[in-house]
Amino acid sequence: MSNVGSMEEQARKRRERLLAMRKRAATGEAGQKDPKRSKDDKPEIVLRNYVPADEKLEVEKLDKPKPVHVEDHVREQLEKAKPTLTVKDEVDLLNLAPRKPDWDLKRDIKGKLDKLERRTQRAIAELIRDRLRESNQIGPQLADVLSETQVSK
Repeated sequence: MSNVGSMEEQARKRRERLLAMRKRAATGEAGQKDPKRSKDDKPEIVLRNYVPADEKLEVEKLDKPKPVHVEDHVREQLEKAKPTLTVKDEVDLLNLAPRKPDWDLKRDIKGKLDKLERRTQRAIAELIRDRLRESNQIGPQLADVLSETQVSK
């Protein structure tokens, strides 16, 4: 409910401003931007870089500003801004060497390559087991043992 009270207060203030603007417009003061200055006042002339030819305007001319010596101030600022150098015992060459242009591609497909590597290893092991089974020596028994251990994993 506090919003309703503040909204009514804002509406009242807005109404008062509008009434004041209407009164100024009715009296002819609406054209003036600065209420402190009357209609007869002329704008004040400030001559910074212009050297007037008229003697009347010499009074309005400002004195040339004197340059400020900022050397000490700049020196202090530079001393404050100096970074404190820390020496590392070892320099990591990985941080110094730029990355290869395709590093992000390798990172993105790393998971797929790992999965493919596992499948490749399984296929190679299966081929070895098949060759051992086909041989007439100890191969069939060894292949059965290897396949049992592989299934149990």
